[in-house]
Amino acid sequence: MNRLILTLLIGNLLLLSACTNKKTNQEALPRVAIAGIAIESSTFSPGITHEEAFKARIGDSVFTYYPFFAPDSGIMDRAVWFPTLRGHAMPGGIVTREAYESLVTKTLSMLEEALPLDGIFFDIHGAMSVQGLDDPEGDFLVRIRELVGTDVLISTSMDLHGSVSPRLAQNTDLITCYRLAPHEDAIESKKRALTNLLDRLESGKGKPAYKAWIRVPILLPGEKTSTRIEPGKSLYEQIPTVINEDDVIDAAIWMSYPWADEPRNHGVVMAYGDNKEAVGKAAEKLAKYFWDVRDKFEFVAPTTYLDECIKKALQSDKKPFIISDMGDNPTAGGTGDVTWTLTELLKHPGLNKPNGKSLIYASIVGEEFVKKAKEIGVGGTIEATAGAVVDNRFAPPVKISGTITAIYEGHPNAKTEVVVKSGNMSIIVTEKRMVYSYEEDFVKLGLNPRETDILVVKIGYLEPELYNMRGDWIMALTPGGVDQDLLRLNYKRLVRPIYPLDPDMETPDLKAQFIPSSDKIKR
Repeated sequence: MNRLILTLLIGNLLLLSACTNKKTNQEALPRVAIAGIAIESSTFSPGITHEEAFKARIGDSVFTYYPFFAPDSGIMDRAVWFPTLRGHAMPGGIVTREAYESLVTKTLSMLEEALPLDGIFFDIHGAMSVQGLDDPEGDFLVRIRELVGTDVLISTSMDLHGSVSPRLAQNTDLITCYRLAPHEDAIESKKRALTNLLDRLESGKGKPAYKAWIRVPILLPGEKTSTRIEPGKSLYEQIPTVINEDDVIDAAIWMSYPWADEPRNHGVVMAYGDNKEAVGKAAEKLAKYFWDVRDKFEFVAPTTYLDECIKKALQSDKKPFIISDMGDNPTAGGTGDVTWTLTELLKHPGLNKPNGKSLIYASIVGEEFVKKAKEIGVGGTIEATAGAVVDNRFAPPVKISGTITAIYEGHPNAKTEVVVKSGNMSIIVTEKRMVYSYEEDFVKLGLNPRETDILVVKIGYLEPELYNMRGDWIMALTPGGVDQDLLRLNYKRLVRPIYPLDPDMETPDLKAQFIPSSDKIKR
C-alpha cells in the first residue's frame, strides 16, 4: 500500500477514535442546568420591581456571573452544562406578578429544551416577594420539579438573609447559604453548592438520605447579625464543626429577612447527609446556639436617631465620620428617594455655618432634577426638587439649591449622577437608585471622601471599602421601607411569637424535623 495513503488512513482512524472517545466522555458526564432569580423585596416599601430590574443573563452569558466557570477551574469539564436564565436585581419593592411569571416561564422553557437532566444548580437569594404569591422561590422550585421530575438532583445556593419554607426544603436535595455578612464568601458559597452537587452525581450517591429543618423564631436585621462581631461571628463558626464528610455533607443558618411580612420569614437551620443521627444533632446544635445568643445580637456600630448622630458627627475630629442613613438603604430594599434625612440635614443649623464642617450626602434619586442639571451644565446654579416620587410617606420632595460641580453619565445603575454644592454640603442626585460603597464612586465625581468631615450614605452596615475608610461611624435609625426600628413596622402575617417582637416568649421546640425526600413533590 502506498505510504501516503497508509498515513492518511491511520490519521483518519486516529481522528475518528478521538471523536468517538470525546463523544463517549461527553455522554458519561452528568447533564447539569443552571437557573435562578434573586432579589430582596421589602413589602414595607411602596416601590415595585419590574422584569428589567433583574438584568437577566440568558444561555452562555450565565457563565460570566461565576468566576469558577473559568476554563482552567476544573469545574467546566465535570459536566455538560445547560445555562438557562439567571436574574439578579438590586433589592427593592415587591416584584410584579407579570415579571415573575415571565422570568419563570422563560426558565422553564429553556429547561424543557435541555431535558433529560441529571442535576440543577438553583441559585437564588431567598427573600423575593411577589404580588399575590407567598414563598415565590418555593413556587418556582415546585414548577421546576413538575417539569424535570423527581430523579433530578437539585442543589440550592442562597443568601443567609433568605427564607427557607418546608416546601423549598423538601423540593431541593442539597441546600446551603453564605456564612459571612457582609457577604464576602458569596462566590465561595455558590461554588460549594455546585461542587456538592457534582460530587454526589459523580459518586453515584445521589440524594442525601436525610434533611433536618428547624424553625428558629428569631427575626433580626442584617445590621444586628453581622459575622464581623459577636455573637454572629461565633455562631457561623460553628458550622464547619458539625460537617463530617457524607454523614453531614453541609449545614446552614438563615437569618431571614425582616422587611417582608410573610409567614415564612423567621430563622431556619438545616443540615443534610447520610447519617440520620449526625444530621439531627448537627441541626439541633446550631439551632440551640442561635436561640441561646438571641439577646446578644446588637447593631454592628453605635446606633441612635438622626439628631444624636449629627451631634456626634459635629463633635468628632475624625475623618470621615460616616453616618448610615439606614431606613432607605437600597441594598436592603429601600427606594433610594426618601427625602426625610436630607431634609433634616439641610435645615440643621450646625451644618450650615460659614466655614463649617464639610459633608457629602450620597444620595437621593431625582430624574427630573438630573434632567434639569444636564441642561444647565457644570458650573451653573440650580434650584429644583428631588426625591419622594416613589416614597413620599415621611417627607415631600426636597428643594436643593447650589452650584453644579459634576455631572457623570453612563453608570450602569445610577445612569447619570449630579453633584450640587449647597453651602458646606455636596449632595449627589442620581437618575436611578445607587449605593455608594467604594472610594472610586466618589472620586470620579470630584469628591474626596477621606478628607470630608461627614459622609452620609444610604446604607446599613458598611461594605468593606467604606468600613476600612471610616474615621468613625454611627448608624441612624431613619424612616423608610427598611426601617431598622422593627417595632415601628406594622407586621400582620408573621407567625408569632417571634423574637424580638415578643421578647418574653417561651423557649421554642428546637428538635430537628426530618424533611421528606424530593421523591415526592411538595406543593
